[in-house]
Amino acid sequence: MLKRILQVLAVLLTAAGILTLLFVAVKTKKLQVNRWVVRESDTIGVDISEYQADVDMEKLAAQKVQFIYMKATEGSGFRDSRFAENWAAAEECGVPAGAYHFFSFDSPGTMQAENYIDTVGSLGTGHLIPAVDVEYYADKKDNPPDKEELVKELGDFLSAIEEEYHVKPMIYAPREIWEKYLMGSFDEYPRWIRSIYYPVTFETSGSWVLWQYCDTGELEGYTGGERYIDLDVLHRGMDIDEITIGGSQNR
Repeated sequence: MLKRILQVLAVLLTAAGILTLLFVAVKTKKLQVNRWVVRESDTIGVDISEYQADVDMEKLAAQKVQFIYMKATEGSGFRDSRFAENWAAAEECGVPAGAYHFFSFDSPGTMQAENYIDTVGSLGTGHLIPAVDVEYYADKKDNPPDKEELVKELGDFLSAIEEEYHVKPMIYAPREIWEKYLMGSFDEYPRWIRSIYYPVTFETSGSWVLWQYCDTGELEGYTGGERYIDLDVLHRGMDIDEITIGGSQNR
């Protein structure tokens, strides 16, 4: 009997050890589970900023990159130094492109919207809908913003963008931000989810449009900057036309 108990304990300890190793491998990004979930037949895209430095859109497109979101602005005054050239290159290449704004907790939403609109300009048929990235930065996780104030300022930003472009912008937010600040106030907006450690089904039971599934992608076509590139996938069953200005959902 004692021998049997010891055998069972040994099996349990071995299983626990394996699970611990898997957890560590996933959290340290040595094991990328999401790459097994996303299929080659899915609609794959990337999101970029000045950190990728020189970007060759033709090379990205040749690697089956089917859409690109690029950083345009941050807060009420910052403009991404590579936005204009990336925007022009994407148009020339013909890859569907969208511009995103990094939301600041330190300036009015209306001023941030003005910065975005002044930088991006008009968005014609074929461009992806505007997007806003809402996440902690600097010391904000330790000194988080007031929920009521954030909801008000983000609401002002979204309203101004929607009035300008006549489409609902998409909101990118990690789970901790969504659940603490945004859920219940912005549920009608298209949602861009970040879940880089495990499949998106473990992240939310709610609706989503884009899933950032990897932040350590490595492709050819960008040099002189960050080694990695973020990889995103469109919700299976959707068409890129559904998040395109002038597309089936935005007429």
